[in-house]
Amino acid sequence: MSSFEEAETEETVTCLHLTFYHPGQAERMVFRCLDFCRRQRVRADDTARFGRDSSLCHYSLVDTRVSRLQFSLQFYRKLHTSEYSFEIKNLSKKTKLTVNQTELGYLNKIDLPWKCIICFGDYQILAEIQEGEAVDYFETHLHLAEAPILQERCLPSLQPIPENGITPSFPLCQGKSPTEIDENELY
Repeated sequence: MSSFEEAETEETVTCLHLTFYHPGQAERMVFRCLDFCRRQRVRADDTARFGRDSSLCHYSLVDTRVSRLQFSLQFYRKLHTSEYSFEIKNLSKKTKLTVNQTELGYLNKIDLPWKCIICFGDYQILAEIQEGEAVDYFETHLHLAEAPILQERCLPSLQPIPENGITPSFPLCQGKSPTEIDENELY
């Protein structure tokens, strides 16, 4: 038997891809403390924290408008399943956090959808979960967007679209009216 045949099966790792955007990112260099070059491993029992205080946060944003602790992501396994997910919690007393169209106040938390946009202040973060099997850790992979994520992705409204084709009178996503699309076409 070869060593290849005797080797343990390699398990896949859950990876959270985070794409960051801020309108002043070039001039103010708010992301200069983030490592966009490689995947970073985080222990499963650790909480990934984002904010201004580099002594408390894994991911530090260099901006006085960001709270010392802005938000956290906690990796967990869903009850009675083998699925893994993330929970996002707003840690800022001053700034509300929006996940897609759900607004979170201080200490509010929800499950992170497998693909969503997180917003606070002028910050936009596209979060995408790549599923894996590893139980002891997960990885983060940070990316930098050159254009605003909300304009680029233009997420559809969560408002229902009536069968009669009459669209609501309020503007959606920069003047575009809603159309019926397959869920696979969202992204």
